[in-house]
Amino acid sequence: MKLYGIPNCSTVKKARDWLSRQNIAVEFHDFKKQGLDTETAQRWLQQADWTTLINRSGMTWRKLPEQRKQRVQDAPSALELMLEKTSVIKRPLLEQGGNLLHIGFDESAYSKLFDSHA
Repeated sequence: MKLYGIPNCSTVKKARDWLSRQNIAVEFHDFKKQGLDTETAQRWLQQADWTTLINRSGMTWRKLPEQRKQRVQDAPSALELMLEKTSVIKRPLLEQGGNLLHIGFDESAYSKLFDSHA
């Protein structure tokens, strides 16, 4: 199981803390240090809508020039942006065996996912 994100993101911290408290081991993939390969991003776009994967309420999106935002209108243009600026991706992303299990963090959703009682 792998958790993708940025270590100093508060939502990623919450997810990592929750997983740790439940004694659930996950590999952490740091976008800032390890980047994101095209294959992984394409796989996510096949499993989730690009509008879910792009965090349009985050600072990275808000700082983009309006012209750049308007160019993101479909999965291929979202892929380009995701590879260019990984911090625009909604975090964290939890994946297992190539399957995207959850985007973002919600304690009740994680509890159901892991059949746990937090």
